[in-house]
Amino acid sequence: MKIGYNWLNIIRQNLLPPICILCGNTGMSDLDLCHSCYRHLPGNHHCCPQCADVLDTNTPALSRCGRCTRLNPAFDRTYAPFIHHGAIRHLITSLKFGANYKNARLLGNLLADYLRKNAERPELILPVPLHQSRYRERGFNQSIEIARIVAQNLKLPLDLDSCIRHRDTPHQTTLTAKKRRHNMKQAFSVIKPVSAQHVAIIDDVMTTGSTVHELAAALKKSGVRLVDVWVCARA
Repeated sequence: MKIGYNWLNIIRQNLLPPICILCGNTGMSDLDLCHSCYRHLPGNHHCCPQCADVLDTNTPALSRCGRCTRLNPAFDRTYAPFIHHGAIRHLITSLKFGANYKNARLLGNLLADYLRKNAERPELILPVPLHQSRYRERGFNQSIEIARIVAQNLKLPLDLDSCIRHRDTPHQTTLTAKKRRHNMKQAFSVIKPVSAQHVAIIDDVMTTGSTVHELAAALKKSGVRLVDVWVCARA
Protein backbone atom coordinates (compact mmCIF):
# COMPACT_ATOMS: atom_id res chain seq x y z
CA MET A 1 0.00 0.00 0.00
CA LYS A 2 2.77 2.41 0.93
CA ILE A 3 4.64 1.64 -2.31
CA GLY A 4 1.51 2.31 -4.35
CA TYR A 5 0.99 5.61 -2.58
CA ASN A 6 4.58 6.63 -3.36
CA TRP A 7 4.06 5.77 -7.03
CA LEU A 8 0.93 7.91 -7.10
CA ASN A 9 2.95 10.83 -5.73
CA ILE A 10 5.67 10.30 -8.34
CA ILE A 11 3.11 10.18 -11.17
CA ARG A 12 1.34 13.29 -9.90
CA GLN A 13 4.56 15.29 -9.52
CA ASN A 14 6.05 14.28 -12.86
CA LEU A 15 3.10 13.78 -15.18
CA LEU A 16 0.66 16.15 -13.46
CA PRO A 17 2.83 18.89 -11.94
CA PRO A 18 1.08 21.23 -9.50
CA ILE A 19 -0.24 24.49 -10.94
CA CYS A 20 -0.35 27.70 -8.90
CA ILE A 21 -3.95 28.51 -8.02
CA LEU A 22 -3.18 32.22 -7.92
CA CYS A 23 -1.29 32.83 -11.18
CA GLY A 24 -1.32 29.60 -13.21
CA ASN A 25 2.46 29.06 -13.19
CA THR A 26 4.09 25.79 -12.15
CA GLY A 27 3.72 25.13 -8.44
CA MET A 28 6.61 24.48 -6.10
CA SER A 29 7.21 21.03 -4.66
CA ASP A 30 3.74 19.44 -4.29
CA LEU A 31 1.93 22.72 -3.59
CA ASP A 32 -0.55 24.40 -5.93
CA LEU A 33 1.41 27.61 -5.38
CA CYS A 34 4.49 29.02 -7.11
CA HIS A 35 7.57 30.47 -5.40
CA SER A 36 6.71 34.03 -6.38
CA CYS A 37 3.15 33.92 -5.01
CA TYR A 38 4.35 32.13 -1.88
CA ARG A 39 6.86 34.90 -1.13
CA HIS A 40 4.10 37.51 -1.34
CA LEU A 41 1.70 35.83 1.11
CA PRO A 42 0.98 38.14 4.08
CA GLY A 43 2.77 36.44 6.97
CA ASN A 44 1.69 36.95 10.58
CA HIS A 45 5.14 37.34 12.13
CA HIS A 46 4.62 39.46 15.26
CA CYS A 47 1.45 38.59 17.11
CA CYS A 48 -0.18 37.87 20.46
CA PRO A 49 0.69 34.29 21.48
CA GLN A 50 -2.81 33.64 22.83
CA CYS A 51 -5.04 34.99 20.04
CA ALA A 52 -2.51 35.66 17.22
CA ASP A 53 -3.75 39.24 16.76
CA VAL A 54 -1.16 41.36 14.98
CA LEU A 55 0.90 43.40 17.46
CA ASP A 56 2.60 46.73 17.03
CA THR A 57 6.24 46.21 16.12
CA ASN A 58 7.28 47.99 19.34
CA THR A 59 5.44 45.44 21.49
CA PRO A 60 7.81 42.90 23.09
CA ALA A 61 7.69 39.41 21.59
CA LEU A 62 5.35 36.89 23.28
CA SER A 63 3.37 39.68 24.99
CA ARG A 64 -0.36 39.07 25.32
CA CYS A 65 -2.55 41.72 23.69
CA GLY A 66 -4.85 43.97 25.71
CA ARG A 67 -7.97 42.06 24.67
CA CYS A 68 -6.62 38.72 25.90
CA THR A 69 -5.46 40.30 29.16
CA ARG A 70 -8.91 41.82 29.67
CA LEU A 71 -11.16 38.96 28.46
CA ASN A 72 -8.97 35.92 29.23
CA PRO A 73 -10.16 33.61 26.40
CA ALA A 74 -10.83 29.94 27.11
CA PHE A 75 -8.26 28.81 24.52
CA ASP A 76 -4.59 28.77 25.49
CA ARG A 77 -2.65 29.57 22.33
CA THR A 78 -3.36 30.40 18.68
CA TYR A 79 -1.26 29.57 15.64
CA ALA A 80 -2.12 31.64 12.56
CA PRO A 81 0.63 31.76 9.90
CA PHE A 82 -1.01 34.45 7.73
CA ILE A 83 -2.93 37.71 7.93
CA HIS A 84 -6.39 37.69 6.36
CA HIS A 85 -5.94 39.91 3.34
CA GLY A 86 -4.68 39.74 -0.23
CA ALA A 87 -4.15 36.27 -1.67
CA ILE A 88 -4.92 34.47 1.59
CA ARG A 89 -8.28 36.19 1.90
CA HIS A 90 -9.05 35.25 -1.72
CA LEU A 91 -8.18 31.58 -1.09
CA ILE A 92 -10.34 31.38 2.03
CA THR A 93 -13.30 33.27 0.57
CA SER A 94 -13.40 31.28 -2.65
CA LEU A 95 -13.23 28.05 -0.64
CA LYS A 96 -15.99 29.01 1.77
CA PHE A 97 -18.41 30.60 -0.71
CA GLY A 98 -17.27 29.06 -4.01
CA ALA A 99 -16.62 25.45 -2.90
CA ASN A 100 -13.13 25.51 -4.42
CA TYR A 101 -11.88 22.38 -2.66
CA LYS A 102 -8.39 22.68 -4.15
CA ASN A 103 -7.99 25.78 -1.99
CA ALA A 104 -8.58 23.63 1.11
CA ARG A 105 -5.74 21.35 0.05
CA LEU A 106 -3.37 24.29 -0.41
CA LEU A 107 -4.43 26.05 2.80
CA GLY A 108 -4.19 22.80 4.75
CA ASN A 109 -0.71 22.08 3.42
CA LEU A 110 0.50 25.61 4.21
CA LEU A 111 -0.97 25.45 7.72
CA ALA A 112 0.50 22.00 8.38
CA ASP A 113 3.95 23.13 7.26
CA TYR A 114 3.82 26.06 9.69
CA LEU A 115 2.54 23.92 12.55
CA ARG A 116 5.18 21.26 12.00
CA LYS A 117 7.85 23.88 12.70
CA ASN A 118 6.14 25.92 15.42
CA ALA A 119 3.39 24.12 17.35
CA GLU A 120 3.34 21.50 20.06
CA ARG A 121 1.46 18.43 18.86
CA PRO A 122 -1.98 17.87 20.45
CA GLU A 123 -3.58 14.48 20.93
CA LEU A 124 -6.29 15.21 18.37
CA ILE A 125 -7.64 18.00 16.18
CA LEU A 126 -11.24 19.16 16.05
CA PRO A 127 -12.62 21.39 13.26
CA VAL A 128 -15.19 24.02 14.24
CA PRO A 129 -18.63 22.46 13.60
CA LEU A 130 -21.31 24.06 11.45
CA HIS A 131 -24.96 24.00 12.43
CA GLN A 132 -26.95 21.45 10.41
CA SER A 133 -28.93 24.13 8.59
CA ARG A 134 -25.75 25.97 7.56
CA TYR A 135 -24.18 22.68 6.45
CA ARG A 136 -27.21 21.88 4.28
CA GLU A 137 -27.10 25.37 2.79
CA ARG A 138 -23.37 25.26 1.99
CA GLY A 139 -23.01 21.52 1.35
CA PHE A 140 -19.69 21.21 3.19
CA ASN A 141 -17.71 22.53 6.14
CA GLN A 142 -14.57 24.37 5.02
CA SER A 143 -12.94 23.83 8.42
CA ILE A 144 -13.31 20.06 8.04
CA GLU A 145 -11.83 20.15 4.53
CA ILE A 146 -8.76 22.04 5.80
CA ALA A 147 -8.51 19.85 8.90
CA ARG A 148 -8.45 16.65 6.83
CA ILE A 149 -5.31 17.85 5.06
CA VAL A 150 -3.65 18.94 8.32
CA ALA A 151 -4.49 15.63 10.02
CA GLN A 152 -3.07 13.69 7.10
CA ASN A 153 0.13 15.76 7.03
CA LEU A 154 0.77 15.67 10.77
CA LYS A 155 -0.58 12.15 11.30
CA LEU A 156 -3.04 13.25 13.98
CA PRO A 157 -6.52 11.87 14.70
CA LEU A 158 -9.44 13.97 13.51
CA ASP A 159 -12.52 14.23 15.73
CA LEU A 160 -15.75 15.01 13.82
CA ASP A 161 -18.24 13.51 16.28
CA SER A 162 -17.67 14.82 19.82
CA CYS A 163 -18.93 18.40 19.39
CA ILE A 164 -21.95 19.97 17.70
CA ARG A 165 -23.11 23.51 17.04
CA HIS A 166 -26.59 23.32 18.55
CA ARG A 167 -27.49 26.98 17.90
CA ASP A 168 -27.91 28.31 14.37
CA THR A 169 -26.12 31.59 14.94
CA PRO A 170 -26.56 34.43 12.40
CA HIS A 171 -23.69 35.40 10.12
CA GLN A 172 -21.09 37.40 12.02
CA THR A 173 -19.55 39.39 9.17
CA THR A 174 -21.21 42.70 10.03
CA LEU A 175 -21.28 42.31 13.83
CA THR A 176 -19.12 44.17 16.32
CA ALA A 177 -16.81 42.21 18.64
CA LYS A 178 -19.29 42.57 21.53
CA LYS A 179 -22.21 41.37 19.42
CA ARG A 180 -20.14 38.47 18.10
CA ARG A 181 -19.48 37.31 21.66
CA HIS A 182 -23.19 37.52 22.49
CA ASN A 183 -24.09 35.81 19.20
CA MET A 184 -21.84 32.81 19.94
CA LYS A 185 -22.71 32.43 23.64
CA GLN A 186 -23.08 28.72 24.46
CA ALA A 187 -23.40 27.79 20.78
CA PHE A 188 -21.55 24.46 21.14
CA SER A 189 -22.14 21.24 23.03
CA VAL A 190 -19.85 18.29 23.71
CA ILE A 191 -22.05 15.26 23.04
CA LYS A 192 -19.43 12.51 23.37
CA PRO A 193 -16.46 12.20 25.74
CA VAL A 194 -13.29 13.69 24.27
CA SER A 195 -10.50 11.23 24.96
CA ALA A 196 -7.72 13.82 25.05
CA GLN A 197 -6.23 16.38 27.41
CA HIS A 198 -4.69 18.50 24.65
CA VAL A 199 -6.90 19.42 21.68
CA ALA A 200 -6.35 21.75 18.73
CA ILE A 201 -9.40 23.50 17.22
CA ILE A 202 -9.12 24.14 13.47
CA ASP A 203 -10.87 26.93 11.57
CA ASP A 204 -10.23 28.87 8.37
CA VAL A 205 -9.98 32.39 9.78
CA MET A 206 -10.16 34.01 13.21
CA THR A 207 -11.60 37.51 13.59
CA THR A 208 -12.43 38.26 17.23
CA GLY A 209 -12.00 34.74 18.64
CA SER A 210 -15.60 34.53 19.87
CA THR A 211 -16.33 31.26 18.06
CA VAL A 212 -13.23 29.40 19.21
CA HIS A 213 -13.58 30.83 22.73
CA GLU A 214 -17.03 29.27 23.08
CA LEU A 215 -15.90 25.94 21.63
CA ALA A 216 -12.80 25.90 23.84
CA ALA A 217 -14.95 26.70 26.89
CA ALA A 218 -17.23 23.75 26.10
CA LEU A 219 -14.24 21.45 25.68
CA LYS A 220 -12.65 22.55 28.95
CA LYS A 221 -15.94 22.15 30.77
CA SER A 222 -15.99 18.55 29.53
CA GLY A 223 -12.52 17.87 30.97
CA VAL A 224 -10.01 18.90 28.27
CA ARG A 225 -7.04 20.61 29.92
CA LEU A 226 -5.31 22.45 27.05
CA VAL A 227 -6.94 23.91 23.92
CA ASP A 228 -4.94 25.43 21.07
CA VAL A 229 -6.42 27.15 18.03
CA TRP A 230 -5.04 26.49 14.54
CA VAL A 231 -6.29 28.84 11.83
CA CYS A 232 -5.02 29.68 8.37
CA ALA A 233 -5.28 33.43 8.93
CA ARG A 234 -5.92 36.11 11.52
CA ALA A 235 -8.22 38.98 10.58
